[in-house]
Amino acid sequence: MPAPAQHRNPAPTVDVLIYHAHRGIVLVERRNPPPGWALPGGFVDYGETCEAAARREAKEETGLDVVLTGLVGVYSDPARDPRGHTMSVVYAAQALDPEALAAGDDAARADFFKLDALPPLAFDHGQIVQDFVAGLKRLGP
Repeated sequence: MPAPAQHRNPAPTVDVLIYHAHRGIVLVERRNPPPGWALPGGFVDYGETCEAAARREAKEETGLDVVLTGLVGVYSDPARDPRGHTMSVVYAAQALDPEALAAGDDAARADFFKLDALPPLAFDHGQIVQDFVAGLKRLGP
């Protein structure tokens, strides 16, 4: 019997853009390489839905329980992550209790940042935030 074919697929990931109308968005400073500020997120576990992974990663990295409010987009550029090809499903979310924000898991720090005062972002997260802001502008004031 022939060996099963080996597939080289992108790794499925999620990112969560936690938005607060007055405080901005939640970013985490990464504890592990690659360094920098990023949206909370990570790899989807086997047997887990993307939605469940997004809620889990948000909780693990920020201490926040979130409600997913929409799909920002799917990002799959092979160069988006220097560690290897990933495909991220990115959700918009709101925190149930923004005061519970606390860095956890592989986040060194977590904080809210105003959309007009963001630090340099890791990966393609700058583009993701731009896409989110464009969506907000389409909705109006």
